[in-house]
Amino acid sequence: MPPPPQAPWPDAPRPDARRPDDPRPGDVRQPAALPGRLAAALRRVLRAPARTRERRAEPSLRLASDLENCRQQRDRWRRNADSYERELSRVRLERVHLLAWLAALHPSSAVLTDGGTGADGVRALSLRAGERGLSWPLAPAELPLFAHVPYAEHAASAPLGEADQAAHIREHIRLLAIEGILSAPPAERPPPARPARSGDRH
Repeated sequence: MPPPPQAPWPDAPRPDARRPDDPRPGDVRQPAALPGRLAAALRRVLRAPARTRERRAEPSLRLASDLENCRQQRDRWRRNADSYERELSRVRLERVHLLAWLAALHPSSAVLTDGGTGADGVRALSLRAGERGLSWPLAPAELPLFAHVPYAEHAASAPLGEADQAAHIREHIRLLAIEGILSAPPAERPPPARPARSGDRH
């Protein structure tokens, strides 16, 4: 007679039995939280390469910023230099026109002489004003405006120095202004206003 079947032990797990905390197929379980010290150490380890990359990138970024600032300053100074050059060209052109006009006002004494600098083509405009000799250097490109002025080897009067010439020009202008005021006819005075009477209509 065969022995009766034995019942399974109550505490023995069955092959297909699962514990409540076992993951099911398709479930995504969150990793268990790490202890505080271990988590802090792990964060420090992970942050170290990032900080190293930041330190390495800082000099490059600083150099790039300095280079961009230098380029901006260079462009700004270049624009200023171009503006000054245009203004200087305008002032030189106005100066040479005024000198050509001044030479036309003094045809008896205005002459072109050697500039005295030794450079080829450089001339000087010389004339007399107030019994003194005045002189201004002229570049070769400015000479076409002085075609009406004759050439002479030497000026009639020795030119003054730069400071003495400027002082003489100021004094000569003052004397000419006084002479013009004294020689001008007196201005006509308007007729005196007739006093209004009570019977006049306005």
